[in-house]
Amino acid sequence: MQIEWIWGLIGGGLIGTAAAVFLLINGRIMGASGIIGGLVDGSGRHNAAERIALLAGLFLVPAVLALVIGGYDTRLTGNTAVVLIGGLLVGIGTRLANGCTSGHGVCGISRLSLRGIVATVFYIGAGGVTVVIFKQLLGVI
Repeated sequence: MQIEWIWGLIGGGLIGTAAAVFLLINGRIMGASGIIGGLVDGSGRHNAAERIALLAGLFLVPAVLALVIGGYDTRLTGNTAVVLIGGLLVGIGTRLANGCTSGHGVCGISRLSLRGIVATVFYIGAGGVTVVIFKQLLGVI
């Protein structure tokens, strides 16, 4: 019996809960790219500790879980350059779109924001096309 899907369900529930708590406490959308961007460009200096704590949780919780349960094969790629370039391009895309999956996808769609819904449709579509091109046509990933 396959139960790997349960990890996605748990992760989605945790992200949704974190987004709701962040909005209730701070009155702001929990967009990871905006949180990181505020640290990088200096506009988030006034609440840098809060931003760093949230980002630490985003990185440390999966790392601790991977250690506890022995990791998980993502079937991503063994090509580190592809992962780094992909991450950089995602970061650039989130700045161009004024938001990311947590801001537009989780928070935007849950608030029935037209901007969030449209952005999510486009980045999911672009991601699908990118995977087809780089995996099926070019064989890079």
